[in-house]
Amino acid sequence: MSNSLVFCSFDAGRDGLPAGAEEVLTLARKLATARGVDLDWLVIGAQPSGVEAAAAKHGVAHIDHIDDPKLAELEPDVVVAAVQQYCGQQSPALLLISQTFDSRLVAPRIAARVGAGVVMNAIDVASGDGEVKVTATAYGGDTRVEYDVAGPVVIGVVSDPLLPEAAASPSAPEARSIAVDLAGVDERIRTVQKASSDGPRLEEAQIVVAGGRGLQDAENYQLVEDLAAALGGMAGASRPIVDDGWTDSSHQVGLTGKITRPVLYVAAGISGASQHMVGCAAAKTLVAINTDGDAAIFKYAQYGIVGDCLEVLPALTKAVKGG
Repeated sequence: MSNSLVFCSFDAGRDGLPAGAEEVLTLARKLATARGVDLDWLVIGAQPSGVEAAAAKHGVAHIDHIDDPKLAELEPDVVVAAVQQYCGQQSPALLLISQTFDSRLVAPRIAARVGAGVVMNAIDVASGDGEVKVTATAYGGDTRVEYDVAGPVVIGVVSDPLLPEAAASPSAPEARSIAVDLAGVDERIRTVQKASSDGPRLEEAQIVVAGGRGLQDAENYQLVEDLAAALGGMAGASRPIVDDGWTDSSHQVGLTGKITRPVLYVAAGISGASQHMVGCAAAKTLVAINTDGDAAIFKYAQYGIVGDCLEVLPALTKAVKGG
């Protein structure tokens, strides 16, 4: 077994870097440095633009590329077979994958094929005494769990809470073409129709106004929507009011919802539980409105208003509209 740490990416249909690549590379580089090993980047399928520049920026030693006609659609069975053969050739100690819907289907199967452990929902990975310490979410994001893992392991990393950070000095990655034989691999499951992703996305909004239990009633969620519309932003929500049916899950912000990085995030009637803050802590400016001056949300906010959001929200909307 080699001591290398490998970041594996595959993302069909994207023009730029795979989802979460720079965030996971930042975490992977820090881990590789702590362990004194190389950081390699395994690219499955057609290589997206920007890989070389990002690899150099994040201190990658080798860009390993596997391409094959059967990888055109990056279907799970074919990806698993390709990564299995790569691991057979390179024997990496650690394989990190940015956790997406597709990687959830692939990572555990890769681990089973190569006889490695697997941890999903990881939000931090650190080096211990001969082990890897993985911090992951559990029970729908309501708690944290820590694993001490020895031996080879495949780790699915939730990249959204992470922030990309360049290496102190760029590297000069060596490009390596990895040969695999996928002739006998056939996909067993086919996607007949993909859900439409048209329309604005909460995680891409520059301004988000989010409401929580402090709104007191489902009808008052309209106050959040009114201010969001006045500011030219989108309305968000905490998990409790989504669970109660005040709005649908497309508005949920947090560990089990959307991870946002807006220029402005207004949290109205939200206490500041860690599960919610994962979804908005990266906002450039966070404004908190809460009747409880000791609420945890004020620890994260640049600006705070101690008051009833049922009174503050309409006043803010009126002020924004110039009334």
